[in-house]
Amino acid sequence: QVQLVESGGGSVQAGGSLRLSCAGSGYTFSAYCMGWFRQAPGKEREGVATINRGGAGTYYADSVKGRFTISRDNAKNTLYLQMYSLKVENTAMYYCATSSSCDNYYALRRDAFDSWGQGTLVTVSS
Repeated sequence: QVQLVESGGGSVQAGGSLRLSCAGSGYTFSAYCMGWFRQAPGKEREGVATINRGGAGTYYADSVKGRFTISRDNAKNTLYLQMYSLKVENTAMYYCATSSSCDNYYALRRDAFDSWGQGTLVTVSS
């Protein structure tokens, strides 16, 4: 049974940084592609960044390219999202997710991912 636990969210001023973590358990961590998604109030959940099994392949939403970095440590069963130059519009609940098949994981589509964490809240103030 896949379990994902996000942490690292919090409140930060615009221009600040945060690093989110996602600890995975109950499955072979290195065998799954993974991703970060977010959902702002009143909006649909959207893909932020995804990463392949080994960590060499990464994909980003245009809105975060150059500011966010997704990475993983397969030895620690942990996924990360380093966020720099945060903007007010980045305020959202951030979720990590796994893709057991890795089919279309690069497209940042929700339907390519099959297990989800509970989320961690990021609030960016001006």
